[in-house]
Amino acid sequence: MDKYVIGVDFGTDSVRALVVNTRTGKEEASAVSYYKRWAQGLYCDPANNQFRQHPLDYIESLQECITGALAQLPKEVADHVVGIGIDTTGSTPCAVDQTGTPLALLPEFSENPNAMFILWKDHTAVQEAAEINDYAWNHSSIDYTKYVGGIYSSEWFWAKILHIYRQDPQVREAAYSWVEHCDWMPALLAGVKSVEEIKRSRCAAGHKAMWHPEWNGLPSEEFFTAIDPIMAGVTKNMYTETYPADELAGVLCEEWAEKLGLKPGIAIAVGAFDAHMGAVGGGVTDRALVKIMGTSTCDIMVASYDVMQDKLVRGICGQVDGSVIPGMVGLEAGQSAFGDVFAWFRNVLLWPLVNAVEGTVSPEVVEQISDQILPRLTEAAEALSVEDTQVIALDWLNGRRTPDADQALKGALLGLNLGSDAPRLFRALVEATAFGAKAVIDRFVEEGVEIDEVIALGGIPKKNPFVMQVAADVFNMPIKVTESDQTCALGAAMFAAVAAKVYPNIHEAQKQMGTRFSETYLPRPEQAAKYQEKYRKYLAIGGLLEDTLRNL
Repeated sequence: MDKYVIGVDFGTDSVRALVVNTRTGKEEASAVSYYKRWAQGLYCDPANNQFRQHPLDYIESLQECITGALAQLPKEVADHVVGIGIDTTGSTPCAVDQTGTPLALLPEFSENPNAMFILWKDHTAVQEAAEINDYAWNHSSIDYTKYVGGIYSSEWFWAKILHIYRQDPQVREAAYSWVEHCDWMPALLAGVKSVEEIKRSRCAAGHKAMWHPEWNGLPSEEFFTAIDPIMAGVTKNMYTETYPADELAGVLCEEWAEKLGLKPGIAIAVGAFDAHMGAVGGGVTDRALVKIMGTSTCDIMVASYDVMQDKLVRGICGQVDGSVIPGMVGLEAGQSAFGDVFAWFRNVLLWPLVNAVEGTVSPEVVEQISDQILPRLTEAAEALSVEDTQVIALDWLNGRRTPDADQALKGALLGLNLGSDAPRLFRALVEATAFGAKAVIDRFVEEGVEIDEVIALGGIPKKNPFVMQVAADVFNMPIKVTESDQTCALGAAMFAAVAAKVYPNIHEAQKQMGTRFSETYLPRPEQAAKYQEKYRKYLAIGGLLEDTLRNL
C-alpha cells in the first residue's frame, strides 16, 4: 500500500488533523476538534489581554481529531501511517517540571492560569518586553534583539516568563524549565519523560527566544538577572541545541499508539510554528511572501544566504537559518489582528441584540443575525467606491506586530462624519488591514528582500473575495490562494514524510505533495493608484498618532 503521514495543526481555537498520501499528495481525510475549556472562555481575561490554554485541551483534542480523521478511512490505512508532523501557535510557552510535564497537569496547579500555556496573543507582558528592549539596546554588551528585528515583543517567550515569575512565586519555584507548545506536543507523543530529552524547535527558539549561534545559543543568564534578579536560574535547565522540522523528534510511544490506533515506532518530526509549516505547505519560494490570514496574520519568506549576506531586517519577527526550509534563512513578520478586527466590529454591532433587548430575542436568532452581519457588510462595502468614504482606520486593535513591534498601540477610526455608516466603517477597516500588510511588504523591500508575489492561505482567503481583492489592489501585486483548506497541516505532513525518510528533503516532499492554487487575485491599476494615495494618509496619520495611542 501507499504510505501515509498525518499533519497536525494546533490553532487558536481548535486542532486539525490531516491524513496525506505521501506518493500523490492527496488529502485523504481530515477532522477538527475544538478546545472545550477555551470555548467556554476559561482561564482568559480579554479585558486585561490574558489568554491561557489548558494542556488538557490540547491532549483531548489531539486524540479526538486524529482518531476522527482515521475513522473516515479504511482500517488498513492506519497500519501504513509512517509519520506525524505537528505545528502550533507561538510563542505559546508553558512552565514544566523536570519530566517535561506542564505544571497545570499537576493537581496543585490544575486551575492556575499561570501554570498553563500562555497563548501567542496574550499581551500581559508589555512592560516586561519594554524592559528587555531597554536593557538590550542601552546596557547589554550584546544586543540579543538583533536577529529578531531589533525589537522584542510581549507575545514572545522571555517576556512572558518574566511576567509570570513576577506575578506568581509558586509557579516560579515549581518551574524546572519552560517549553513551547510546538516542542511539547512531539515530546508527548514520543513518551519523553525528561526536559533534557525534548528536542527544541529551531523555528521557535530563533524567532521568539533570541537563540542564535553567534552567542552559542540563548542569551546569558546575566542578561536576564540584570533586568530582574528574580530570573536567577532561568536558563539553567533550558537548551543549547535546536533542530529544524525535518529532523526526528522521536517515535510514537506505546501509550499514544494505542490511543490513536496507530503502530508504535512511527516517526515524529520536530515541531514548528503554524505559519512556518503553512508556508512550506503553501509552496513558499524565493521572492514569494506567504500570508497566513486568520484572526491575525503571519507573513513568512525564505531567502538564500547570498541574498541575506549580512542583512538585518529591521522591525520583523526574526530571521533564522533553517526555521522554514533547511538551508535557507526564514523571515517572519505579521499583524497582531486581522480577522479579529472584523470580528470586533461585528460584536460592536451585535451589542444591542445581546444586551439592550436581552430576553426578548432568542439566542438562536442572535446567532443567525451574527452569522449574517459580516457577509452583508461585505456586500454593502464592496458596492462602495474608494472615494465613497474618506474614513481612515488604524488596524492596531491588538497592538502592532510588524513592522516595529509595539503591543501598547491602539486602533483608531478617523475622518468620521454623520454619513459614516456601518458599511463605510467596515470598508475602512478592511482597507486598514491591507495597509498594515503593505507596510510589512514595504519594510522587506526597503531592506533588500524583494517580493514578486503573495501566496495567501487560511480562512479569510477562502471566504472573502472582497478582502482579498482590496489587498491585491493595495499591494499592487498578484495574490495566489492555496487550494488546500489545511495548508498548515499539509506542511506539517510534508515534514513528517521527510522525518520518516519517505523523501530525502523538504524540497522533494513539496514537489510530490505540494498544494495547488484555487484562484489568483490580480491588482486593478486604477484602484491601485487610488489606494496608494490613501495608504500615504494611513502612514502619515499613524506616524502622528503613535505616541498618543500608545499612552491612552
